[in-house]
Amino acid sequence: MFISFLISRSPWIGFYLVALFLADLLLYLDSGLPVSTGAVLYFNVLLLAALLLFVVWRFRRETRFLKEIRSLEEEALADWEDLLRGRPAGLDDVTAELLQKASLAHKRELGALRESRLIEADYTAAWVHEVKAPLTAMKLLLDEHRGEPGMRALSAEWLRIHLLIDRQLYISRLPTLASDFIPETAGVRSLVAPEVRELAAWCMEKDLAVELEGEDVMVRTDVKWARFVIRQVLTNAVKYSPAGGTIRIFAEKDEGGSAVLRIEDEGPGIPAHDIPRIFEKGFTGGTGRIHNAATGLGLYLADAVGSRLGMGLGVVSKEGSGTAVTAVFPKENEFDRILHS
Repeated sequence: MFISFLISRSPWIGFYLVALFLADLLLYLDSGLPVSTGAVLYFNVLLLAALLLFVVWRFRRETRFLKEIRSLEEEALADWEDLLRGRPAGLDDVTAELLQKASLAHKRELGALRESRLIEADYTAAWVHEVKAPLTAMKLLLDEHRGEPGMRALSAEWLRIHLLIDRQLYISRLPTLASDFIPETAGVRSLVAPEVRELAAWCMEKDLAVELEGEDVMVRTDVKWARFVIRQVLTNAVKYSPAGGTIRIFAEKDEGGSAVLRIEDEGPGIPAHDIPRIFEKGFTGGTGRIHNAATGLGLYLADAVGSRLGMGLGVVSKEGSGTAVTAVFPKENEFDRILHS
């Protein structure tokens, strides 16, 4: 740190040394000044010692200042205002005032942003609940006229609208997932089966077969949010599966004893260069652009929620050979571990 300090102050140090050299040169060239060589040397040593003491003093002072600034970095920004009221001795008034103003401005902007997000989330939730009423009425009408021509296709379109609105509701609830988390013990099949039934109309429209195999492994998770993750993966599988295809769902335990759910489709697959980015928000990839059906939210939301539940998502795919998405449930739920610790 001392070397970097010297480098940063090199222009001033250089100016001081040049000025000292010019003074010595003047004394040497001007024969009218009766100054002995010993006096000149004493004069130079005295000024160089003063320079060294000054540099060391400034280094210690500025280092203390930097340490105080860095100690503030480790504190929450919301606490800066209180910390600066009893500012450390090395923190000058101008810097402290600027930091206080920055903290206050940040608080105001953060408060306004939080308020606008809460208003938007409340509006979205209210809108979703309002829309669900006519959707429910439409569903009852569709069920009454199920045997009429065209009802299967209409039911599939209704399901797509229902899934989009339901996903929007979950998006609005995502920031409060921690407070909404309720761990339960459930079998993997009991998580998957309701979602398969939910997508039945869409599967029938595309003449898709769904095969559920493997053991009913018990997991400890939040059932509602875990089903949301599975729904996003299954929706993608149905969306990209060709008509008459098959979706295979396997449930098993891995070597470490964790429950693993694997959902395979016979879709067009994902190019190798797209796989590292499929969990990014808004990324649709080449396959999504070709089918003009991707929003770039499904797998992003599944990964975002899954990571908070402790689930690990992975994708294995080859272009032209379908896609397999795996969800690994944790052996121990983090919420339960905290409660029992």
